[in-house]
Amino acid sequence: MRVTKFEHATLTLRESGKTLIVDPGSFTSPLTDLEDVVGVVVTHEHPDHWTPQHLDRILKAFPGTPVFGPQGVSDAAADHDITVVAPGDVVAAGPFALRFFGGRHAVIHESIPVIDNVGVLVNDTVYYPGDSYAVPDTPVKLLAAPVGAPWLKIGEAMDFVLAVKPRSAFGTHDMTLSVAGRQMGRARLTWAVEQNGGEFFELDPGDSVDV
Repeated sequence: MRVTKFEHATLTLRESGKTLIVDPGSFTSPLTDLEDVVGVVVTHEHPDHWTPQHLDRILKAFPGTPVFGPQGVSDAAADHDITVVAPGDVVAAGPFALRFFGGRHAVIHESIPVIDNVGVLVNDTVYYPGDSYAVPDTPVKLLAAPVGAPWLKIGEAMDFVLAVKPRSAFGTHDMTLSVAGRQMGRARLTWAVEQNGGEFFELDPGDSVDV
């Protein structure tokens, strides 16, 4: 399976000639050169993880593609057909088996409501937690680890990587950081993944890794 990072929180995964898209949000340029999209996962309703424009472009090119998200996404995207998923659910999209974890977004501040959020494990291989520190109950080969966010403290992000113990990881959710801040965050997560013998990949938008 080939995993490609785009700006901020957006990923594509390619398996057996099919594509899965995760979190096409407002900090991400329009996705081009997509092939055989069979599913979209939106981990939560915040606009840096989905926009109507992204979904409309994807669905126009690939009509009938299922979009999976928690109830909060369904409520926010009322003009789109969202397949509601919750922690513990397992669904299929083409060659992709999707398992969902967590349930709630990390706390930003006591004044800001906590919303629905699901982490997604793809083919028991690649895990992306959305905006949470939800740890899956199974080994992870490749972790997409958030690096920077209003809710993120780097020590907590390091503890999350230590808890997941992935074989490898790369940084995501990083458009809120300067170049220097992103490099500092990557360095901290590199240390964390190496504590359990894992490897950290420095992926910039458009870079891919096979797993």
